[in-house]
Amino acid sequence: MTFETVENVFTITMDMTFTTALAAVLLVVGYAIRNKVNFLQKYCIPAPVIGGFLFMLFTTVGHFNNSFTFKFDSTLQSFLMLMFFTTVGLGASFKILAKGGILLIVYWLVAGFVSIVQNTIGITVGRLVGLPEAYSLLSSAITMIGGHGAGLAYGKTFEAMGYQSGQLVGAAAATFGLISSVMVGGPTASRLIRKYNLHPDPDEVEFDTSIEDINASNGQTLSSLDVIKNVTVILFCMAAGTMISGWIGKLIGMSFPTYVGAMFVAVVARNLNESVHLYNFHFGLVDGIGDVSLNLYLSIAMMTLKLWELADLAGGMIVVLLCQVLFLAVFAYFVVFRILGKNYDAAVMCAGLLGHALGATPTAIVNLSAVNDKYGMSRKAMMIVPIVGAFLVDIIYQPQTIWFIKNFVKPM
Repeated sequence: MTFETVENVFTITMDMTFTTALAAVLLVVGYAIRNKVNFLQKYCIPAPVIGGFLFMLFTTVGHFNNSFTFKFDSTLQSFLMLMFFTTVGLGASFKILAKGGILLIVYWLVAGFVSIVQNTIGITVGRLVGLPEAYSLLSSAITMIGGHGAGLAYGKTFEAMGYQSGQLVGAAAATFGLISSVMVGGPTASRLIRKYNLHPDPDEVEFDTSIEDINASNGQTLSSLDVIKNVTVILFCMAAGTMISGWIGKLIGMSFPTYVGAMFVAVVARNLNESVHLYNFHFGLVDGIGDVSLNLYLSIAMMTLKLWELADLAGGMIVVLLCQVLFLAVFAYFVVFRILGKNYDAAVMCAGLLGHALGATPTAIVNLSAVNDKYGMSRKAMMIVPIVGAFLVDIIYQPQTIWFIKNFVKPM
């Protein structure tokens, strides 16, 4: 870490190690604050968001009074995100996915429908307020579902078409969506749970037990070699998945998310191991690694956000983004909750939908975890939401987004 004054601004530069350490400290601070503040507990605000957002406010003060600034090396952020999604894939036993049944299909179709409506809202409202179609779509499913990665990737594509602010708009819109998703996800589920006096369904003990049995430890103490093998498989899936995503990207002529490839490879590895038993897979270890990766990833993402970039959004973009948030919150509360069964699982899955349809799949998981910690575990939500949000929704979201681009965005 270095300290210097650049153009009369006190600049603190943090390398990768200091950036990650600060994120960990803010994560712990977030948990401490949430445990002390009833409001944060009541509305299920995630701990990494609390710590990261407070630090983001601090850096915003320094920006506006031009007194200090931070420069971060967030190299590990992408690595942690990739690691988290890989652990999600390793948790996806086909035996578990089969138990998702019709509910998984319904949730997947709902998420796909949402992505189509988001792009429709973007084009329609954008035209009403005079926002170019490229920026309208960057304020729609591309960033609401695809997050920062998709926003930057598609933003670069739009810049090549003549829209010079493509990547900036993509990053800012994704930031808006990320903040919105964690602010409305937990509170929406919490309100539904309290309004209808919902609780985890006691009739689903068989479902819960079967999931626990599939992922249960064999009772043996893990040796150091077992731990190494589990970690090695995670890292191998990350590397192989990144390579496969690169091949797919070249094949389709556009950026393809690396985490999708990693998840796919991890799913194959998990189910292959169940058949041939190549190593002693330990769900508890893998799940713990995933939990740490997720929380550190989100903490880094929040604390490095530049809140003032939202002020640079054109008025038209703000209108489009607010319409996206309003639509999804109302749709989830009044429609999706009923479509999914009007029960506890449905309420928790609404929090997940608001997470990955406005922000990102890790945000959805954090929303789910926060609600589950307060009201009780929804295993169906924890099983279905990550798979749909991280992979299945792309089957609908990507092709129709490309269709919108080809039919509405003209080169400048």
